[in-house]
Amino acid sequence: MSLPAIRIESVTKRYGALQALDGVSLEVAQGEFFGLLGPNGAGKTTLISALSGLVRPTSGTLEVMGHDVVTDYRCARLKLGVVPQELVFDPFFSVRELLRIQSGYFGIRSNDDWIDEILVSLDLRAKAEANMRTLSGGMKRRVLVAQALVHRPPVIVLDEPTAGVDVELRQGLWQFIRKLNRDGHTIVLTTHYLEEAEQLCGRIAMLKAGRIVALDRTDDLLRRFATHSLRVRLSNPDCVPGLGGSVEVGNWASFRFDTYADVEPLLARLRQSGAGVEEIELGEPDLERVFVEVMNRA
Repeated sequence: MSLPAIRIESVTKRYGALQALDGVSLEVAQGEFFGLLGPNGAGKTTLISALSGLVRPTSGTLEVMGHDVVTDYRCARLKLGVVPQELVFDPFFSVRELLRIQSGYFGIRSNDDWIDEILVSLDLRAKAEANMRTLSGGMKRRVLVAQALVHRPPVIVLDEPTAGVDVELRQGLWQFIRKLNRDGHTIVLTTHYLEEAEQLCGRIAMLKAGRIVALDRTDDLLRRFATHSLRVRLSNPDCVPGLGGSVEVGNWASFRFDTYADVEPLLARLRQSGAGVEEIELGEPDLERVFVEVMNRA
């Protein structure tokens, strides 16, 4: 059995009276596309910072490809590429110079062929000689991804990689990240765009107040927590509260149901009440509903 790409065991982190991480334990298998979700302040960035060696955990262990991030930090860091949430860059160098310097941090020389491949894949080739100060926010975000990849790490952590990025760039970025995952790279993603996590991640952990409150395969989470929705536009919505629904703007009302067999009896009750059904929409379970449900329960 192969080593997990990431192993986190009973990790805590305190900042004075603040408990940022409270006994987090999880494993990410090699080759997984794993999602780490949670509201602001849940501990996601603290956990990533501990994994990358930027902060030291108060207790517990973290390993990357079997290397402890504290006692074997050199090997652990070589195995990990992190795309930070903040736009951090050196304003005195061009894109290519920055990637060469980043390669040097890992003791890698003559890395131009791989740098060229990254620049092409991230659509940065035309900006290779441009100074970092002249780039747009989206282009700077691409350079951060390129920096995380210059040493060819098997494990890549993406902390809100598409924040403030336009739709076209976002699609191109995910196409490249999917290719990396197909080639065997382990991807860990944090994002507030839950539709991205639903489409990309095979497994998801949800954090709240420094604790894991859900950890399962994405499709299993959808089955366990999310329900279908029926939205109807009514000529007379006054009867809706008595039928278990909620009234929305524009005479729309919404109802939750578990199976499609529940729809016809619900519509029959609406007709009998004189609500006057004018339009119908059916909604599938989605990760946003799961997320809200899990956070409320937690």
